[in-house]
Formats: sequence, structure tokens, C-alpha cells
Amino acid sequence: MAAALADPEARSFLRKADPVLAQVIDAHPDFRPRAWLDELPSLSAFGTLIFQVAGQQLSVSATRTIVSRLEERFGGHLPSPSELLAADPQELRASGMSARKGATLRALAERFVDGRLSDEALAQMTDDEVEAALTEVPGIGPWTAHGFLIVALDRPDVLLSGDLALRRAVQRAYGFDHPPTEDEMVQVAERWRPYRSLAVNYLFASEYEKGT
Repeated sequence: MAAALADPEARSFLRKADPVLAQVIDAHPDFRPRAWLDELPSLSAFGTLIFQVAGQQLSVSATRTIVSRLEERFGGHLPSPSELLAADPQELRASGMSARKGATLRALAERFVDGRLSDEALAQMTDDEVEAALTEVPGIGPWTAHGFLIVALDRPDVLLSGDLALRRAVQRAYGFDHPPTEDEMVQVAERWRPYRSLAVNYLFASEYEKGT
């Protein structure tokens, strides 16, 4: 699954297409875009969505804390869709989830249980179809859908244009005097096609190593 982001051809393309990004890439010669996933158990589509929803507007460390608490409450693993629906909603609240996020996860679980969503169906959809299917769920917006495309499906050409950390990274690397707007992000990223996901991962790495 990680082949798309690890492809040397993609790195070479980005270095040639964007001299600013080339500097970021050269500063991280041993970078593995999906290395952080090695620290996690293998995730189903629903498990990935639990991470994505839990992480809305939260840091990575805060998200991992919530997910770890959730695993503890479900016997050491993330709940399946049916297990989540069978549980008292307070189990999610006690893990640190807001009521809104809990309702979003229950709505997602219902779609997995009744077959409207499945690992197989999502894997076969186009990026636009995945985004449309997920954003039908209250509480799922483009940020969560795009994150799912990168993390769960390893899609190579996804841009998280609204992500605050990514906007800070672009502001610093490209010399903006303000956090770039979503339109400005799209313009900067146009030169990265068809490997925007890899560019995004490098810029995230450059941002997080700053400790911001």
C-alpha cells in the first residue's frame, strides 16, 4: 500500500518540478512518509476513520491519547462498527471524544453495518467518489475525507489544502507573509501533481520537526 508514496520516481519528479520542495526533500534523505503507521496496528477503513474523526482539530499526541483510551475500553482493540453501535455512547465520551465526534462515528458505523460503506467499496472508488461518500456523514468534511484518502488508501495525489499545520509549513518554506489561503495552497500545489500526497508528507515533516 505504501508504494505510491515511497516511489523514487515521485521524489525525483517533485525535486525537478519545485525547487523549494527540492530543498525540503534533500533535507530529509531518509524520510519514510508512512513510518508513523508502523507504530500502529493494521487498521481497517473504519479504524482509520476513528483516528481521523478523533483527530479533528487536535494534535497527533492528543489524538493518540484518545484512541488509546478507546482501545482500553474495548478490550485492547479499536471497536468494529457493530461493537461501537452496541456500546453506550458514554464509552466514547469517557475516552475523550466530544458528543459531536461520537455521533459522527455512530453514523459512520451504521453505514458500515448496513453495507453502504465497506473496505472493498471504498478501495474501488475514485478519490472524488470517496470524498462524496464520506462527506454525506454529518461531521465529516473535506479535511477528514482527504486524510482518509492518504492514510487508508495511500492515494498519491491528495492535497489537504485547509490543514493548519500544512499551511504553516508552506508559509515558512515559500516565504508567505501570512498563512496561505486554500486557493493559494491549491496554486502552490499545482506543480506537485500527480504526487501531491508525497509533497504534503514532506511538508508535514518539515513543520513537525520545528516543534510547532
